[in-house]
Amino acid sequence: MTTPVLTRYGDVERTIAEAVDRWFRRGPFFRALGAGVLERPALRYFAVQYGHYSRHFPRILGAAIAAAEGDAAWWVPLADNLWDEAGRGVPGHTHQDLYRTFLVSVDPEADLDREPMGPGVRRAVDRFLRFFRRATPLDAVAGVGLGSELFAGTVMAWIRDGLAHPHYQTPRPLDLRFWHVHVTVDEPRHYALLRGILAAHDTPEELARMAAVGLKLARWEAVMYTDIWRESRRLV
Repeated sequence: MTTPVLTRYGDVERTIAEAVDRWFRRGPFFRALGAGVLERPALRYFAVQYGHYSRHFPRILGAAIAAAEGDAAWWVPLADNLWDEAGRGVPGHTHQDLYRTFLVSVDPEADLDREPMGPGVRRAVDRFLRFFRRATPLDAVAGVGLGSELFAGTVMAWIRDGLAHPHYQTPRPLDLRFWHVHVTVDEPRHYALLRGILAAHDTPEELARMAAVGLKLARWEAVMYTDIWRESRRLV
């Protein structure tokens, strides 16, 4: 792959967006989901495994906060993201609670406490935690901002729209509120807060470093979805 020329922050965003289109949308999980060909056991497996990933995402944010600068301008945007995960303090409104509305619409008997985490999700969570525990402050903010929040709304929209396929609405319609809230409200705000920090670092060295971090973490997440798809194939 040709190394992109990075002369401004927008070049970094474009480079990662192009990679995300290749690695996610054209990957086997997203193609199968969008085509409406996932069988119920595979759909259920995805719902359970993403539930485990979502459960552990606050730990990843916590590790990123620990790596950030002590200046509030650096850690507050990350803490705002974590506060969203906590439902902004409203009982019953955590993202874990919201995700359960989707999970039980796939299978009313599903219970993450009894369902094992698959190797793909476990590997992804471990990779992210190791990265942030060793990250510099700029790497930490770039990891969350460019390695996740920049494209999270786009990826979750692909999932939401794929799940809306008529094939997945029997024996009961799927509750897609979790995905819709992230696409329309949460993710755009999360990235906007982090972008203010990242865009101020515009030397060639900083741009190259941020692009490398964003691409690395985006690739790890894309691999996680492919792993989930491959693991689910054993069930059908």
